Amino acid sequence: MLKQARVLVSGNVIGVGFRAWVKYQSKFVKVKGWVKNNNDEVEVLLQGEEEDIKNMIKRIKKSPSTAVVSWTEENWETPNEIFDTFEIKK
Repeated sequence: MLKQARVLVSGNVIGVGFRAWVKYQSKFVKVKGWVKNNNDEVEVLLQGEEEDIKNMIKRIKKSPSTAVVSWTEENWETPNEIFDTFEIKK
């Protein structure tokens, strides 16, 4: 069953390749959606199986070595549209 979570990520995550890293990780975890900068935070919308989304959230919390995640906020939602890919939004 298709699930969706919106994750806000705060910390040193802007200008350090974090969005590109999230997109790269999405290929291994098999989630769809998007990632974008949102003021001083990064916003990630994830769609997929619940376990895959939880796995992706764990990866986001660990972050790449170039970033530092201070906190995350997760909100589970009902999907309004279905995504076929994972993209970086401007």
